[in-house]
Amino acid sequence: MSTHRSRSRIQQKNRDLILDAALEVFSQHGFRGATLDQIAEGAGLSKPNLLYYFPSKEEVHKALLTGLLDTWLDPLRAMDASGVPLTEVMGYVRRKLDLARDFPRESRLFAGEILQGAPRMRSAIEGDLRRLVEDKAAILLRWMDEGRIARVDPVHLIFSIWALTQHYADFDVQVRAVLGPEHDPFAEAGSFLETLFSRLLSPVR
Repeated sequence: MSTHRSRSRIQQKNRDLILDAALEVFSQHGFRGATLDQIAEGAGLSKPNLLYYFPSKEEVHKALLTGLLDTWLDPLRAMDASGVPLTEVMGYVRRKLDLARDFPRESRLFAGEILQGAPRMRSAIEGDLRRLVEDKAAILLRWMDEGRIARVDPVHLIFSIWALTQHYADFDVQVRAVLGPEHDPFAEAGSFLETLFSRLLSPVR
């Protein structure tokens, strides 16, 4: 029994090493530029050992994207229909910005997949992601109908939050080069985005 548990722990450790190395390689080189040799080297494993866990580059990439989608959807899932509307929207903005700060490689991996036409994620995007956006857009629209936030297109509001938060991960080098080393991009972005969306969504009295 102890041997089985030990082997399972080793297998899980090796899978984690492979996926972490793959995240680094894919986020730097994209799917087409990445190789199994690069991933194996990054994981500190032989290529045959890597192939024991994942039979192809496509399977490694798919495993990463499957885990990533849940991480990416969680901040929107947390928007509470029974909460204070502006507080809920601003909470979502902050969670998305925190995600961009804490998971920049994952953000670039996701962006790279989308830019390639989402060949390995299209069904998930057209399924889980679309349904979630539709559900939350309906909540936003109800708040607008009740006069609790200003009326804007709810789906494009969600799109704009994605764009204005993930930018700081996907274009980190550009942002830091323009701002200079004395600036904290994410702290400044948080303050700016709070002002922007508060002014956009505060209802006119």
